[in-house]
Amino acid sequence: MKEITIGKNEAGQRMDKYLKKYFRSAGSGFLYKMLRKKNILLNRKKAEGKEMLAEGDTITLYLSDDTIEKFRKAPGENEEEKEIYPCIPLDILYEDENYIIVNKPAGILSQKASPNDHSMVEYLTGYLLEQHQITRKELETFHPSVCNRLDRNTSGLILAGKSLAGLQDFSELLKKRSMKKYYLALVQGRPEQSGRYRAWLKKNAGTNQVKILTQPCDGAAMIETGYEVLWSNGRCSLLKVDLITGKSHQIRCHLASLGYPLAGDSKYGNVAWNQKLRKTSGLNRQFLHAWQVCFPKLKGRMSTLSERTFTASLPDDLRNVLNQEKCGWHEIKREKV
Repeated sequence: MKEITIGKNEAGQRMDKYLKKYFRSAGSGFLYKMLRKKNILLNRKKAEGKEMLAEGDTITLYLSDDTIEKFRKAPGENEEEKEIYPCIPLDILYEDENYIIVNKPAGILSQKASPNDHSMVEYLTGYLLEQHQITRKELETFHPSVCNRLDRNTSGLILAGKSLAGLQDFSELLKKRSMKKYYLALVQGRPEQSGRYRAWLKKNAGTNQVKILTQPCDGAAMIETGYEVLWSNGRCSLLKVDLITGKSHQIRCHLASLGYPLAGDSKYGNVAWNQKLRKTSGLNRQFLHAWQVCFPKLKGRMSTLSERTFTASLPDDLRNVLNQEKCGWHEIKREKV
């Protein structure tokens, strides 16, 4: 027999979801059978599994130690192996017990693409372990995670939840689109005026590329992108992009479809211009930076973020491009931040 006490990072989720995290090798059929037979109890009472867990609840397991150990291991897990959570310096713009906002460098994944990857999730977890804000035992049933994704070679603001409550709160704000997210993008050409544009985006999973359509069709999602021209020399323009919807590659492909491809974008950009920029300024990735996030009026747990704006500093490689193009970034920044 074993008794588990629910902590703050396990609370707020269904009991069956928690059990699936706790027993990583157990199938749903086994877990529901144990619930029906009262081998797994919630607060010493029979449970169905759909109950919402609260902090301080107890789950009692009337199972042998061997059974518990067997089902707790992930399939193929080696007894000696432990997941590695490396530590790197994080550019933290905000942090409290539930939320953390980080300026992600280019070249780092937001989340793993394959089992051996190290992403912002692993670096964040490594930081929290090093700061003793979470334990390896807690990681058995809860993982801090990012709530918005940036492409590997896009830099800028990442919102992450340090607790289950933090993950749920940020995810809800993103779902409701109640916060404003602005990006900086250097594009070829000179848009006539600022604007807001709607289209439909269809993803090709095989090529990991998207296509912009002017009419809806099966498998396509409606997207909306706005932009403001901050500076232009005629050859290229610096845009403040309002990401109204947030789909994969949206900004890169949508702006290219409007005739303004991103500098350095190898998938949707202008090859000749990209080669020239690489030679003159060393740019080897798309000029796209998640620059600002503006929170709405918030109450309760999120009140410390209410009506606040966070700005991620522009990395050196992108500053070099602007300097090469004679863009007065410091003057623009003073006006816009």
